[in-house]
Amino acid sequence: MATIISHPAVPLALGLALGRERIPGRLLEFGVLASILPDLDVAAFRLGISYGDMFGHRGFTHSIFFALVIGLVFSRCSKIGRERPWVVFLFVAFSCISHGLLDAMTNGGYGVGFFSPFNGERYFASWTPIEVSPIGAAFFSPRGMAVLRSELTAVWLPCGLFALLGAGLRLSASGVRRAGE
Repeated sequence: MATIISHPAVPLALGLALGRERIPGRLLEFGVLASILPDLDVAAFRLGISYGDMFGHRGFTHSIFFALVIGLVFSRCSKIGRERPWVVFLFVAFSCISHGLLDAMTNGGYGVGFFSPFNGERYFASWTPIEVSPIGAAFFSPRGMAVLRSELTAVWLPCGLFALLGAGLRLSASGVRRAGE
């Protein structure tokens, strides 16, 4: 799995690229929460549910269906200023889906159950540049540092570039509008 440190990179980058007028701070917080929420499934280990089961790690909570449900729940149960429910739904659902996408880009584990509960198959991306993270205290080891280095180059760097490009385009477009008004 990618680490809890890197899953928020996707909603943070999207929020910066789109700006506060489209993704207000509260919605960005919900996106960050949704991006890490799928890893609550590690509690399944303590309940005796094995990794490869539908409700095991990287199973149901990493699915597109789960992300859509989370997006729907947040869009119906939250009041975020003047934000329209469909904007909340899309941003939160995308943030949650991004978790499984990053996990599918790791080089270990059993893959991701994107289509759970309808299909039990697990998938990896064809490109797996992210070192799979050890779970628990083993994270604080040389291997954990290797994981963070791989995430820096495969997650944070592209997300940072996307955020800067998006923010730059957004700001230049607003400057063009102001100059032409």
